[in-house]
Amino acid sequence: MIEVRDLTVRAGNCLLDHLQFSVPDGQYTVLMGASGSGKTTLLETLCGLRPVAGGQIRLNGRDVTRWRPAERGIGYVPQDGALFPTLTVYEHLAFGPRLRRTPRAVMDRKVTELAALLGLEPLLGRWPEGLSGGERQRVALGRALAIDPAILCLDEPLNALDEQTHRQLCNLLKTIQRQTRVTTLHVTHDSAEARHLADQLLILKDGQVAPGAWATPAEKP
Repeated sequence: MIEVRDLTVRAGNCLLDHLQFSVPDGQYTVLMGASGSGKTTLLETLCGLRPVAGGQIRLNGRDVTRWRPAERGIGYVPQDGALFPTLTVYEHLAFGPRLRRTPRAVMDRKVTELAALLGLEPLLGRWPEGLSGGERQRVALGRALAIDPAILCLDEPLNALDEQTHRQLCNLLKTIQRQTRVTTLHVTHDSAEARHLADQLLILKDGQVAPGAWATPAEKP
């Protein structure tokens, strides 16, 4: 569960002012808002990548406001995936477990499971420069999931993909979240994507987060 209490963040011209919202345990929540409204800033703050001016961030009942990013148990997929050009697909999936000094046999098993889940088995020896956009996004997602995160934060993970790849990855995200029940906060501009994925919709506007609503019940499958 994500609980944000009276959170204030200042980042350049962006001000998130006394935010209050929560993401229930095991739910898929989508956050929407205009460009420049602070959606990425908010995700980075939850992950510990930006300082907090005031308020509190609680994850699964623990106050993590001052915790370092690696201590928060969050899997984060930034907008561009941020793959390392010198690591193979296998090494990306093994990156988090290796940092946590996971035994080699356990790490190999985790990589094998994720590669099968994400359809990356034929690509484990490939480098990022040889991957398609959809393949890169699946690798970034796998790297985030490899640490068995309690929370998953996704910053426009399906942006700039062709229609078929977008649809495939959208379905994959829904399948993975249902299987793992990881609490997920997903940023997007795409209302159809939001309707397909979201258990809960939030809107960020004028520095505030408020519950969103579908135009009619029929629009939410």
